[in-house]
This record gives sequence, C-alpha cells and structure tokens, in this order.
Amino acid sequence: MKRPQGFDGPRAPRPGRDRPAPSEPTEAAPVPLRRGGVAERIEPDAVTAPVPVVGGDPYATVPLGTAPLVAPLTPDPVERGDGDSSAPAPDRPSSAASAAAEARAARKALAAAERARRSYERREVRRFTAHTRRRRRAWLIGIGAAALFVGGVLAIAYSPAMALREVRVEGASRIPPEQIQAAFDGELGTPLPLIGSGEVNTALRAFPLIETYSTELVPPGTLIVRIAERTPVGVVQGAEGLELVDAAGVVIDRPAERPEGQPLIEAGATNGAGFRAAAGVVRSLPDDIRTQLVRVTAETADDVRLELSSGASVVWGSAEDSALKAVVLAGLMKNAAPDSVGLYDVSAPTSPVTD
Repeated sequence: MKRPQGFDGPRAPRPGRDRPAPSEPTEAAPVPLRRGGVAERIEPDAVTAPVPVVGGDPYATVPLGTAPLVAPLTPDPVERGDGDSSAPAPDRPSSAASAAAEARAARKALAAAERARRSYERREVRRFTAHTRRRRRAWLIGIGAAALFVGGVLAIAYSPAMALREVRVEGASRIPPEQIQAAFDGELGTPLPLIGSGEVNTALRAFPLIETYSTELVPPGTLIVRIAERTPVGVVQGAEGLELVDAAGVVIDRPAERPEGQPLIEAGATNGAGFRAAAGVVRSLPDDIRTQLVRVTAETADDVRLELSSGASVVWGSAEDSALKAVVLAGLMKNAAPDSVGLYDVSAPTSPVTD
C-alpha cells in the first residue's frame, strides 16, 4: 500500500552501505583512540593530530595548535641500528617479556601442583600399606633375631670353650671305666657338637661286653657314656674250654671252671634255635630260681629242660609263655620244696604237674 506523501520517515541506515556524505558534516561525539600509549581524539569541527599526554586523563584531547607536542613518556634514549642513540623511542609495554613472565609463572604453578599431587599420592600409599609394612617389619625383625641367635649359638658351640675335656662312664662293672675313658683320648679337644655316633662307635667297638650304650653331652666340655653290659646266661663248652656267653652267644669271658650261678648250657651251637630257646628261658627266671640252676639242655627249641642244684628237674617245653611258666614254677617250688620232689612240669602252665 502506498503511503501518502509526507508520511515517509527517514530511512534507517544499513550497516556498511549507507554513509553520510562528506559534504554534510554530522554531529558525532568525540571518539578516543589509543595507539601505543598515544592518546588520539577526533573533534568534529577541527582537525587534530596525535598528541602524547603525560599524566592526567589518557583520553583527554588537545586541539591542534593549542598545545605543543610532548616527548614520549620514556625519557631514556633507545639505540638504533645506525648508531644514533639520541632519538627517543616510543613508550610501549614489552608484550614478549610479559608473556614470558606469565609462562614462567604458569610453569611454576604447574610444577607446584605436580609436587603436591605426588606428595598426596605418597601419603595415601603409605596410609593404605601401613599394615603390610608393619607385618613385613615384624617378620624381618624376627628373622634377624633368629639368625643372630643361631649364629651366636654356633659360634659358641664350635669355639674352643666347648671342646671335650672329660669323659664320664656309668654302668660299667666288668669293664674297667678307665679303659673306656682311654678309648676317647683321640677326641679330646674336639668341639662337643662334632662328636657324633660314628666317633662313639669307633671308641666302644673294642669292648664286646657292652650290649647297649647312650651318650650325653654336658656343656662346656663333658661327655657322659652310659653303658649296659651284656648279661651272661651261662657257660658253653667251646673248642678252647668253657666260655661265658650272653643270650646272643657273645663270649663274655673264658673261665677255667663254671662260675657260681651260671648254668652249663647244652643246646648245640650258639647260633642255633635250641640255644636261643634255652637262653630265653634262663633270662625269664627270677633270681631265686636262677641261683639254683646248674644245667640247661635243649635238643630242640620245644624241648627245654632245667636241672636244679637239688637234683630236681623241670620240664619247660618251648620258650613260649616263659614269664607265665616262671610264675607257676615259683608257686610249685613254694608248695613243694625242690629237695622233696624230683620233677616239675610246667610245659602246660595252666595244668602244672609235680612228681
């Protein structure tokens, strides 16, 4: 629709296209400009030139021709490339130096933050591993103490203070103790832990009367040897005469005649079954019966017979149930004295016979 003439308002200027004509001055507010520390202002009715301002308002304007030009703020001369250092240089802030300072500050802050982060992580790790470290420390202390103790014990045990200086013999009756002590002369001065069973066997091998033995080390330098001598069970007729033997047939002595309390055993070879049965029977007898025993015969292992000093005989049978048979025989001899009977039969201990 066409507007009536006179109602058209002023057209709005389009940015970048409509500009006021140069011949028509427009009323505009003065616009301050800053260029490198130089205050510049354009007056609408006057032509001005940049005038550096010293102090005061940096946006203040001075019309051209009303104030003299002022030198730049930096009074120090700046050397030029051509060698002329008298000309003043414009007072401009050093952007490169400012940027470098800011970069250094940023790097310092970053490094400080990194150090703080690492310190925090270390604290957290130590906090969460405190129990493990305490347990590891306890183990190390225990192992170190044990190693120190063992090392000290070994150092003392193998030192000259623990060397063998005395040998004591216990349980010897037929063997002179001095002979056993002399057998250990080669071990004198040896640390006690180094004296083992091999050295003791070597020293006691020369004594056949020793049936068993045991040793005890008494610090700082004493060795106790406890021996059990072989117990004789009787005498046997050997190629060279009478031989006093134990239950294993080991010759203990060669007496000229039968010792008192030692019966004559006639049971064949000492390594046969008859001799072993006869020796087992003799060892099962109590002392009061054994002292009356003068002869033991055994044609086989199941036919052991005893002869008492009173002349009475005892039919024993095999070596089985010898302990029970010995008790039964003691009861029979108590009820019927050996000089009043001629035969005791305990081969069947539950049905003994006296004749």
